[in-house]
Amino acid sequence: MQGVARNFFTLAIIYALFGMALGLSMSISQDHSQMPTHAHTMVAGWLMSAVFAFFYHLFPTAAGKMLATVHFWLTAVSGILLLAGLFLLLGGNASIEPLVALASMGFYAAMFLFAFIALPALWKRN
Repeated sequence: MQGVARNFFTLAIIYALFGMALGLSMSISQDHSQMPTHAHTMVAGWLMSAVFAFFYHLFPTAAGKMLATVHFWLTAVSGILLLAGLFLLLGGNASIEPLVALASMGFYAAMFLFAFIALPALWKRN
């Protein structure tokens, strides 16, 4: 695995470690108020980044384009801001909600960009 695929899989592993640590912390403390953050970290972070990694690994032509790099950075930055903001929001910091909203829109834009990259690659006739 190389390039953007490796970057996405590295990001996925980091998300998995943080998400699992949060899950363990909730279990040990018996405080499950961060369950939405844990779920978002595991699905939007670990799962989606791993799927992106394997897509780019299977479609190296798509991975070699500049849009794939843009996709990685938009996903990474917006995802990290989204999850950190969600953690703070659920921790009682209501003033962070505009950041969470902005990061959510950025993460959606990253998914839209992925669709723009992936669908033509999937439907390309050989």
